[in-house]
Amino acid sequence: MSNEVPVQREVPRGNVVGFKKYFKDDIVSGLLVFLIALPLCLVISIASGFPPIAGIFTAIVGSVIATMFSDSELTIKGPAAGLIVIVLGCVESFGGDGSSIGGWGANDVAAYRAALAVGVVAALLQIFFGIFRAGILGEFFPISAVHGMLAAIGVIIIAKQIPVALGVSASGTPIEMLGKIPEFIASANPAIAAIGLTSVVIMFIWPMIRTKTAWTKLLPSPLIVLLVAIPMGMGFDLMHKHSYTLQNHEYQLGEQYLVEMPKHVFGMFDQLTTPDFTALAQPKAWSWVFMFFVIGSLESLLSAKAVDLLDPWKRKTNMDRDVIAVGIGNVCASMVGGLPMISEIVRSKANIDNGARTRFANFWHGMFLLVCVAFIPMVLHRIPVAALAAMLIYTGFRLAHPQEFMNVWRIGREQLVIFAVTLVAVLATDLLIGIAIGIATKIAMHLSNGVPLKTLIKPEIELLDDDGQTVRLVAYKSAVFSNWIPIRRQIERLGLLERKNVELDLSETQLVDHSVMDKLHEMEADFEQQGLVFNVTGLDAHEPVAAHAQSARRRRVSKIQRLTVVAAPELQTILENEFVRLGASGFTTIPCVGAGRSDIQSGEALRKPQVRIEVIAPPGACNEMIEVIRREFQPKHKMTFCLETVLVARTDAFAVHAAAAKEGGALQGSATERVASNRDASNRAASDREAQPQS
Repeated sequence: MSNEVPVQREVPRGNVVGFKKYFKDDIVSGLLVFLIALPLCLVISIASGFPPIAGIFTAIVGSVIATMFSDSELTIKGPAAGLIVIVLGCVESFGGDGSSIGGWGANDVAAYRAALAVGVVAALLQIFFGIFRAGILGEFFPISAVHGMLAAIGVIIIAKQIPVALGVSASGTPIEMLGKIPEFIASANPAIAAIGLTSVVIMFIWPMIRTKTAWTKLLPSPLIVLLVAIPMGMGFDLMHKHSYTLQNHEYQLGEQYLVEMPKHVFGMFDQLTTPDFTALAQPKAWSWVFMFFVIGSLESLLSAKAVDLLDPWKRKTNMDRDVIAVGIGNVCASMVGGLPMISEIVRSKANIDNGARTRFANFWHGMFLLVCVAFIPMVLHRIPVAALAAMLIYTGFRLAHPQEFMNVWRIGREQLVIFAVTLVAVLATDLLIGIAIGIATKIAMHLSNGVPLKTLIKPEIELLDDDGQTVRLVAYKSAVFSNWIPIRRQIERLGLLERKNVELDLSETQLVDHSVMDKLHEMEADFEQQGLVFNVTGLDAHEPVAAHAQSARRRRVSKIQRLTVVAAPELQTILENEFVRLGASGFTTIPCVGAGRSDIQSGEALRKPQVRIEVIAPPGACNEMIEVIRREFQPKHKMTFCLETVLVARTDAFAVHAAAAKEGGALQGSATERVASNRDASNRAASDREAQPQS
């Protein structure tokens, strides 16, 4: 299916009329998204230390709540891989082992219920902050630090899922588990490893096949994995506990390698679980509440904004309302045993590609999940856990893809440093500390680039002009990620809310960082959607740190040349005209007294009248001036000159101006002739002065 905008004026809306009019498009897309969401919900839940069915609960709740409360037309709400590390960390901190293999004990249940209580409180915070316009929270975090965090999440997911794909039980920090990969391979269960490795190959190869064959585009990689892995599991008879021997080594097989699901129709209702709010009495619970809230809200906002950019009709989501919808959904999901939900980008992109028109596509995908888990949970029980681990390995690889490093490098080397520091810090500590270190690194870079400390949080921005149609704002000192929110609020208030065009002048800033450059690009799109104009000026004097269009901009401190000439006063006017003719945009002349070497050697007066003329110009223009001085002035006149390199903030103020050069070229005669003429005029003026009575 195509995501091209149909030839029609009407923009699809998720109301009663839209439900009827776009029923076919939305239900077909909902079915296709369901095929992707089913295995992903299971695998994310297992990897998070929750029961497999918890992810499906979340997607079902999200499909209903988001349809009711959010105005986002194309986002799919559900569990996401980006939250695995947080949820699993919470479960493990309360005593659960988060193991995908080896059973579900009393400690796991207690930790699971404690994590549900954390999820409820974090969701209430989301609702509260959404009411008070916390949707702008996503504007604060620097983009490179967020990408570094996501890449670290990808590495952690890979480290955690490799042993699961090989049929090995393991635990430890991500760095420890990465170091133990050779051990995992050596102790792998061959039958389970065969399922896991086959599934990994399919996940990586199938996307390439889909691009070459038309009919395969409707079959997502996770579905193909299930179609292959389930028969393999049946071939290895994983439904029954038994052992087999290979190369004199005995291996065990059984249901522990399959997804734990209800074994009868409507068995899902037996799996409903309530939170244990007594866990909130433990201080550590509140650090996880904060992490659930911050990281979950941030990921959801970033995903929703990305989907808006992909929307063929360019519909705009109210981010505050979307945060409230996610918060309400998370309260409901946590109360019945579900994972935290966000606006999920992968399923949302599939939703768009499958031709969805309104938010009811999200609703239908949830209904298909409900029917599946209610009526055929026995089939879902046959899915090998190793196959689901393979899906997560692929997801982790995409989050930490080498191309991500190259993309950040193209934006600027300093962005790669922030990206890498955040990635390593998250792996070495945790998500919250890691991203805090990434933010601190960026702040340190801003301070080293000359950004005043006081403007890091509070920007200096001034309203210069308002003619009723266009507002002109000027920002001073800096426009960086940490002070962007107040800048954005003022732009929105004066522009979008009052329906006026906005011109933002950044000529007085020392630094405009990459995050703000990216936000300014988004702001242009926001104004365009409202039929307004947002224009950024004043960056001509700033130097990009890389060739990328959205790289950071620093006010240039460039090398340029200064020519200083000391000559007799009668040469002043002709030299000034000559310098202007050759491209000087300005000069400074200072009367002075002094003597040259020949004057000192001959014993003449040591305080002869002189003029000192200074010109700052590009090297090419200065070289031409020196050539004229040497050719036409020095042979007949005593004068000295020197050339030095200086640093200036703005080279455009000293550029060669064609108009000035043309005006200077209009002067007739050679420089020597003009000197003689000027000398005669000076002599006549001197005679006139001598004839006047002296006071």
